[in-house]
Amino acid sequence: MDLMSAVEVIRAPLSETQALLSASFAEAIPHRTLSQLAANCPFAPFKTHGVSPGAPGSSVTTADLAAIRPLMPARGTWQGRATMAGVEVPVLALASDAAEQGALLVLVLTEDTPVPEEHQVAALALWDMVTAHREGLRNEAVPEWLALSRAAAAARALAISDLGDAHGAALTALLGVLRDRSLDDGDARTRAVDLAVTALDALRSRAELDHAMAEERVGEAFDRLAKSLSRVLRPRGVQLELGTPGAEEGVDRVLPADVAATARAVVRAVVHTMLDDQRQVRRIHVGWKIDAAELRATVRDDGPGALSRGALDARRVGERLGPLGGRLEVDSVPGWGTAVTVGVPLGPPDTPREDPLTVLGARELEVLGQLALGRRNRDIARELHISESTVKFHVANILDKLGVGSRGEAAALAHEWGATALRT
Repeated sequence: MDLMSAVEVIRAPLSETQALLSASFAEAIPHRTLSQLAANCPFAPFKTHGVSPGAPGSSVTTADLAAIRPLMPARGTWQGRATMAGVEVPVLALASDAAEQGALLVLVLTEDTPVPEEHQVAALALWDMVTAHREGLRNEAVPEWLALSRAAAAARALAISDLGDAHGAALTALLGVLRDRSLDDGDARTRAVDLAVTALDALRSRAELDHAMAEERVGEAFDRLAKSLSRVLRPRGVQLELGTPGAEEGVDRVLPADVAATARAVVRAVVHTMLDDQRQVRRIHVGWKIDAAELRATVRDDGPGALSRGALDARRVGERLGPLGGRLEVDSVPGWGTAVTVGVPLGPPDTPREDPLTVLGARELEVLGQLALGRRNRDIARELHISESTVKFHVANILDKLGVGSRGEAAALAHEWGATALRT
């Protein structure tokens, strides 16, 4: 778990973070499974890497990790035995408070022996860095991050709606008890009730967990924005006026997490632009309103009314709205001030994705660009400042995701779809 390993984990695509984390921990902390429960990663708040510690076909669940979280402080480590995938196993849990909602990482150990304190400290530091990096991406609403987040949220919603297997298992168990002629009526009813209550609790906990990770209440999201703006404006002596959403503006509604994060990031960027590109701004008003289709944010100042759309584009405001199909309007009146209106759709935009390279992460695209230039692994490692083993890892993923059998075929796709243009 050296500094170079940390850099590789941070720079890797989100889809590969767990695999690289596991590889970084492997020598100091031997483990068979690594699972995360991190609300600030809409790409995959719950994810598992490795071999299930339970019976064939079993898997670690969100309930397994949720049961460990109350045993830990906001930030720290916990070592002991816990039920994972239906069996009791030795685990090491790492809790980070680098994100507002916290992030939990649990390693199922291969041996029931204590992990040395220095290894726990190093592992927690690396998990803190990963969590802080994700939180930064989320708060800045980076376009690439938003596109991944929206796609992942849609996939997660589909998975939750497809819980027929879980219902089928519960009903089968109930019928098995009710048809068991060796049980009298009292015992059958007791067992059936226990099974039904357990199934309902599991279903409810899954739904609540997804809501907590994928959604934010409008009022809470606006409060977070207001606090962050106050920290910026107060030292400058600029008055902040808040159009806090009320019942009519949808204060009690819930928003997709990526919509809330985008709205906050864009409003902050607009406020910074108003302050940095204009003089004599003494007052800024910020308000939110939510209707059936979009979140509409308004930002008004009492400055000279000289703010242009180009100034906002320089801060990537329009680019941040792009993945969600958002809109931006600027109305500047000389001598009166500037009003900026931001609209963020609540639903996903209709954007077909035909480019085969969209399945690749940012780091994989960089490696693919190098492959298209005919470079060897050693040259790629030197160019991208990563190890050769990491290059091999990325190349294998690229071939698998693109469904090709050789580096040459992957390079041909890169040339066809212009992946080399960004790397040369």
